[in-house]
Amino acid sequence: MNPKWPVCCRSLCAFVCAALVLLLLAPECAAECMGESVALSKAAHPITASERFRWFGCSSVGPESLAGGLVSAGFSTAFNTPREYGPHWEGFGKRYGLRLTGVSTGNAIEGGLGAALGEEPRYFRAPGQPFKTRVGHTIKMTFVTENRNGGLTPAYARLAAIPASNFLSNAWRPDSSANASDALMRSLIGLAGKMGGNAFNEFWPDIQDRLLHKSGKGRR
Repeated sequence: MNPKWPVCCRSLCAFVCAALVLLLLAPECAAECMGESVALSKAAHPITASERFRWFGCSSVGPESLAGGLVSAGFSTAFNTPREYGPHWEGFGKRYGLRLTGVSTGNAIEGGLGAALGEEPRYFRAPGQPFKTRVGHTIKMTFVTENRNGGLTPAYARLAAIPASNFLSNAWRPDSSANASDALMRSLIGLAGKMGGNAFNEFWPDIQDRLLHKSGKGRR
């Protein structure tokens, strides 16, 4: 057993417990985590401290993040990366926890630094725009965000949090992946994942509407 794993496991338990308390104490966060908030096209007001805290909980252990962890851990287990964990269920669980602690650490850094800089961590859609424009919006909003005044600014907190969390996670990763080159690759994958998450938030409500519309027609 890797000596770094107990640290990762304790961190995972702490994050999960905090998120469960958050969801129980703030029912509206559960709705947000289920994707209802992605229908918003613009923030009604600058993000508040409680909204930022809800964003952290939902982004770390919401349905999207947990489902993404299944895919990530499954892929890594299939290729036995890192090799110290092994290609079995125990290894899958360790990889899942490792990914979750990394995501949570990154979100904590982005949320905290973003609060100091007045940056909006949430993604807001561009409904009603041409498809090409909306695709460009998902890409652009990976690298920029809204400031306190509603204007666009480079997403300094996010662009710092993704590499910072990946290099920081070297402290509890197995030796085979605890190096600078792997941390850099994980950072690039993290940016791509953020872009993919934006695309999901942008287009999933439209897909839902079409599915529900077809379902409604089928019942008539």
